[in-house]
Amino acid sequence: QVQLVESGGGLVQAGGSLRLSCTAAGTIPAIATMGWYRQAPGKQRELVARITSGGSTNYADPVKGRFTISRDNAKNTVYLQMNSLKPEDTAVYYCNADILTYGIGYKTYWGQGTQVTVSS
Repeated sequence: QVQLVESGGGLVQAGGSLRLSCTAAGTIPAIATMGWYRQAPGKQRELVARITSGGSTNYADPVKGRFTISRDNAKNTVYLQMNSLKPEDTAVYYCNADILTYGIGYKTYWGQGTQVTVSS
């Protein structure tokens, strides 16, 4: 059984930084795209950033220049470095990953979410 385990959320003042980590655990032959999404209260879940197995990245416009996504393929881990945080970045952050699953093909898995709160 595959699980995505997140860590690194918390409370930070505006202008501060946080680093989120997400590790895929279980039987994992291969991982394609990994990404981070967020959901603020009363809003839909939205893409923050994603990265392919080859390292190509894309970012949502509100976080460009402030957030950096990276991954360590040997550790099945994706990171999100968040700098210059703003109160509007407050949300629950979820990682996801497209993981090769025997007999199914690639399946999208989600982490449990980690709270990021930015105070003004």
